[in-house]
Amino acid sequence: MSDYPLRVAVLGGPGTYTDAAAGTFFGDSIQIIGRSDFDGIFEAVVSGQVERGIVPIENSLAGSIHRNYDLLLRHDLSIIGETQIHIAHQLIALPGVELADIKKVYSHPQPLAQCEQTLANLLPEAEQISARDTVSGVKLLIEQNITDGAALASERAAQIYGLNIIKANMQDNSENYTRFVAISPEPIAPPADAKTSIVYSMDNLPGSLFKSLAVFALRDIDL
Repeated sequence: MSDYPLRVAVLGGPGTYTDAAAGTFFGDSIQIIGRSDFDGIFEAVVSGQVERGIVPIENSLAGSIHRNYDLLLRHDLSIIGETQIHIAHQLIALPGVELADIKKVYSHPQPLAQCEQTLANLLPEAEQISARDTVSGVKLLIEQNITDGAALASERAAQIYGLNIIKANMQDNSENYTRFVAISPEPIAPPADAKTSIVYSMDNLPGSLFKSLAVFALRDIDL
């Protein structure tokens, strides 16, 4: 067994939801390696810079994260497991900033979309600014000392970076969950009754979808 902690690539770094998913799936004894985008996570695993990666694949409100399906098709990697975490977005800002001060809200496009109605009601005039990930928005507040802005991020991010939660649970729907998959250069022996995930592409021809699903139906395989 290796004396070194397992290296896991995540989007952003400590405090992101991908970081939380990595901790839930792999445990605390890991080394988090942040990457700026999903492509970087896959490339880090393929190149051997890390042993594992973890990426979101589906959100209960926003649907599939199509980019990661494309990357699974492109790279010869294996899904070795999955985890699901509850997503709770907090509106966080520098100490001393109040709700009435906020004219800009920073976050990844997914949280901005998942808090759309709440933001419209709470901060109808605030400009929404996209960031690479939730923690990038948090860091921007600190680095530029932004006192008229806030970020949508996790409670853990607020704790790590010493910011205040102005308004908790900003998501429009409390039943907000994201499913993450762990990726590896090699497969592992699955436990009994393991879920199998298959990513494949088809020609754009009449009946292609029917024919591909018929393969499973004719063999009594439940999807």
